Amino acid sequence: MNKLTQIAVGALFSVSALMSSTAVAEGDVSFNVGYVSEYYFRGILQKNSSASAGADYENGGFYVGTWAADVGDGLEVDLYAGYGFETEAGFSASVGFTGYYYTGEFDDTYEEINLNLGYSWISLEYSVGEWDGFGTPSDYDFFGLTIDPGNGFYGTFGAFGDESDGEYFEIGYGTTVAELDIGIAAIFSSEELSDQADSAGNPDESQAIIFSIGKSF
Repeated sequence: MNKLTQIAVGALFSVSALMSSTAVAEGDVSFNVGYVSEYYFRGILQKNSSASAGADYENGGFYVGTWAADVGDGLEVDLYAGYGFETEAGFSASVGFTGYYYTGEFDDTYEEINLNLGYSWISLEYSVGEWDGFGTPSDYDFFGLTIDPGNGFYGTFGAFGDESDGEYFEIGYGTTVAELDIGIAAIFSSEELSDQADSAGNPDESQAIIFSIGKSF
């Protein structure tokens, strides 16, 4: 068991122990389903046309959940847990663990610790993790800055570091129509994250327009 996994398991046990001291009835359970015309994660194309579903439980700032998406060769199954809070002044912070697991050969396991800070309409994410790499593990970190003024529009800049490289920019708009969450986004990825190539076959920057629809209940 690697060091990151040991930390994550310890954190999950701590969250479970603290949550067990509070009645489950006091928590909130929610579910979600969705569909995207192209599934991108952190500027990297995962699959054209993908459906997903997830479930979340929150109680007094603690959260635990799971989310799964079709990636063509099996499913991506995410597990996550952590603790977060928000003050009346608009400052928010959270710390948690996320694991990305796959039922097929699409990719190998990622596990990471996530730190998030926010104030008003600006939020920051810093995650540090390890990719199993099909027997050749590598470390990575990720930094994200999101601006969300609260009118449906948002913009995100993300960049990888450590043994990974690349950055992307995403701008989008989301709204709710007849209890359905509708969204459109444009994603611009650097050549390190792109699945596209130029006329000479070299990696090239990529652009994509993504449409999404979902429902939470």
